[in-house]
Amino acid sequence: MPQRISPARCLSGSISLPGDKSISHRYAIVASIAAGDSRIQNYATGADCHSTLSAMRALGVPVEEHGTEVVIRGRGLDGLRAPSADLDAGNSGSTIRMLSGILAAQPFDTRIGGDESLSRRPMGRIIEPLSQMGASISARDGRFPPLEIRGARLRPVDYTLPVPSAQVKTCVLFAGLYAEGATVVREPVRSRDHTEIALREFGADLHVQAKTITLQGRPTLSGRDLVVPADLSSAAFFIVAALLLPGSKLSIRGVGLNPTRSTLLDFLAGMGAQIRIVDIESRNGELVGDLLVTSSPVRGGVIEKETTAALIDEIPVLAVLGAASEEGIAIRDASELRIKETDRIATIAENLRRMGVAAEVLPDGLVIPGRQRFHAASLDSFGDHRIAMAFAVAALCADGDSVIHRSAAASVSFPEFYETLAAVCS
Repeated sequence: MPQRISPARCLSGSISLPGDKSISHRYAIVASIAAGDSRIQNYATGADCHSTLSAMRALGVPVEEHGTEVVIRGRGLDGLRAPSADLDAGNSGSTIRMLSGILAAQPFDTRIGGDESLSRRPMGRIIEPLSQMGASISARDGRFPPLEIRGARLRPVDYTLPVPSAQVKTCVLFAGLYAEGATVVREPVRSRDHTEIALREFGADLHVQAKTITLQGRPTLSGRDLVVPADLSSAAFFIVAALLLPGSKLSIRGVGLNPTRSTLLDFLAGMGAQIRIVDIESRNGELVGDLLVTSSPVRGGVIEKETTAALIDEIPVLAVLGAASEEGIAIRDASELRIKETDRIATIAENLRRMGVAAEVLPDGLVIPGRQRFHAASLDSFGDHRIAMAFAVAALCADGDSVIHRSAAASVSFPEFYETLAAVCS
């Protein structure tokens, strides 16, 4: 059913957001191959992270859900069982890419696929390193899901990522858990390090020096009690909305502030955004704090090179902010956006066009002039959760009611999004 969004005067109040998706995926997978019980609080509510839980159940891991608390009764490194049917990753690229590292080391064969969107997303970046480690993987047309993974005894690898990717890094490190000896992953650009933190929390012997990660294989992992911080990527939509709507004052509680993710806050501060961080603490190795956002004019900026890799998930909503900024925004080196749930460069440009906002499309990005106004429009998520939420924010600033078709795509990562947004709008 289409979602109607009316213009808002401002955002105000205090909100808590669902758990971080990236961390939730990793905690669930590592807890499943640890020995003993893990209790995970504030587990992400989106469909993607529940695809990971369903996959772990299918592999013989007892998983209990009590609201946003998940109890996983880990079976140890060698305790997974062959699934009785194909594993279904749904729309989750994180699930299929990261879990494939575990599946490649099992003493059984597995077939894992997903929905129509996931079936168009290339998997060559994980097939290559896993093949170097001794895995045998078949894919549709050599690179697309479903993947047929024939388990093997893996050998360690010294692998340099051709492009920055936390998912590929995680896949290789998860496979390295099963290899005798040291697996080394070298990054061209430092990517989010939730995997390294999680593995250490569960007891792995892992060292990081600059952009090189070294993991000793065959560790003893033990169950843990964990709390997932609120998702900074989900907070981004509320931050941008509060910045854009005059008179807004919004508090977002318990947000993850991992330094490999906080580029968003640094970038916004560079644009002139008024965001304060208070009550910072460390939970399970992850920094957490409250964000206090006050509406403020922003200058604009350039997203390129390492900044693009760090902000890849936030680019849709930053494109919206850029259109209303003083100087506009330029996004470069973002060809990765072409192979997300949609071609996000194309879908951002299309929805901006529908709202009367000019944007120049580049092969690897966008140039969006500033000081533009949003007009009410019929918008489309194109089945992409981040496009749905980004243009809900744009619709709050429009000159009339807008409609978002295929709005339910937001449930992939944030089922409560529209309800939470309505609660702070006035």
